[in-house]
Amino acid sequence: MSGTSAALEPPADAVKPVRHPDAPAPGELLGAHYERCFGCGGGQPHGLHLEARAGEGVTVTAEFTVQPAHQGAPGLAHGGVLATALDETLGSLNWLLRTIAVTGRLETDFARPVPVGTTLHLEAEVTAVAGRKIYSTATGRIGGPEGPVAVRADALFVEVEVKHFVRHGRQDEIDAAMSDPDRIRRGRAFEVNP
Repeated sequence: MSGTSAALEPPADAVKPVRHPDAPAPGELLGAHYERCFGCGGGQPHGLHLEARAGEGVTVTAEFTVQPAHQGAPGLAHGGVLATALDETLGSLNWLLRTIAVTGRLETDFARPVPVGTTLHLEAEVTAVAGRKIYSTATGRIGGPEGPVAVRADALFVEVEVKHFVRHGRQDEIDAAMSDPDRIRRGRAFEVNP
């Protein structure tokens, strides 16, 4: 990254991340953490429908195809949509730690345009953990997983408790998520992003 801020530099006492023993196996599709999530949920008609897979260690890969609804300039993905794809991919890493965390800071570099119809291949990893802070990095490539880098980001996630979402979310959506009979889906609804 060019010019990463000091806030995204792990402190000297940060530790190497450790994959949780109950984390999904490498190659396993993580699935949507919440059906109505703009990044990964299937219940958003114009959402990204991003699909993330667990990688080795504390890494994930993901893909999404830029649709006409994701445009900024004619025929090109909106930068905010690309930043959202990076944020969603980075947030998926927390499922491998089995930690509920929210985005504290996200710094994004845009290296090249991403045309509508292009599949963005994303890769992310947790680089360090310091207390409640989780440091991570991601890249998005076009033309395949080994293609040229189009976007990249560094992020800081902060571990929170479920009550963070209960305190700040809309009651109807919280009640709907909490009433899901699937215990795992119910818990995952509160695992990514503020």
